[in-house]
Amino acid sequence: MNREHIKQKINRDLNETLASAIGLEITEVNDRQVCGKIPVDHRTMQPFGLLHGGASVALAETLGSIAGNMKVNSDVEMAVGIEINANHIKSVKKGWVHGKATPLKIGRRIQVWEIKIANDDDELISVSRLTLAVVPKK
Repeated sequence: MNREHIKQKINRDLNETLASAIGLEITEVNDRQVCGKIPVDHRTMQPFGLLHGGASVALAETLGSIAGNMKVNSDVEMAVGIEINANHIKSVKKGWVHGKATPLKIGRRIQVWEIKIANDDDELISVSRLTLAVVPKK
């Protein structure tokens, strides 16, 4: 399956999930990263008119989890989040935010991913680190 088909399948799999509720769209998938974007709109803003930090974290965890699960044997195991942290660096009031998940460590049982999120002007607005455990499917 080529990258475009993989990206389309992932976007279909996100239907009726938290990711679809915040308007997440996967924009790139390859061996070294998974990228996606969410709009800064009524679904993702806090009452003060800024992107909600929780929306950034939801974007980060979703991208990292997708990326992590692409690194396991999905017939018998899956990667699940066990810890995430985020530093919110800059506020956003409009447009889109774009996330990129890249691996820091891919082990047999633990993976660590860095997810950087930028605004439309490519300014860093948030950085997260996600730890995934690789566990057997039940």
